[in-house]
Amino acid sequence: MNIEIRIPGKPIAKKRPHFFVRKKKDGGIITGAKNDQKTEEGRFQVQVIEQLPDGFKPYERDVGLLLSCFFGMPIPKSTSKKKCLEMRTGKIQHTKRPDTDNMVKFVKDCCNGIVWHDDCQVVHLQAQKAYSIIPETQIYITEL
Repeated sequence: MNIEIRIPGKPIAKKRPHFFVRKKKDGGIITGAKNDQKTEEGRFQVQVIEQLPDGFKPYERDVGLLLSCFFGMPIPKSTSKKKCLEMRTGKIQHTKRPDTDNMVKFVKDCCNGIVWHDDCQVVHLQAQKAYSIIPETQIYITEL
């Protein structure tokens, strides 16, 4: 079974967790990590679930998957018409942040337990980011 998912809006990159160390009043130390992306992940997951076929269950653990992602990056509003055309046709590439690999990490983490059991099932990966009039994340999953 092949799956195609489109998430509207500016693509999201996986952020690094923020680590912290706090001193307690009694002299002890508390350490931990904070993830500021829980809300973004939740919204993304809801949109993924809404686009899956009725009764869909995550791919079996022994199934290898091909994950193809296209990240349509927004064209800045201040861009001239000439540059806008060059961005839309691929003559000017999106070489700014966020990094493609961090956007793929976000997609893979959000799909854990929903599309597949674990992202280690993704054995082949294709990813591209480019300027787009309509910012979105396109996800294609193929069972190998």
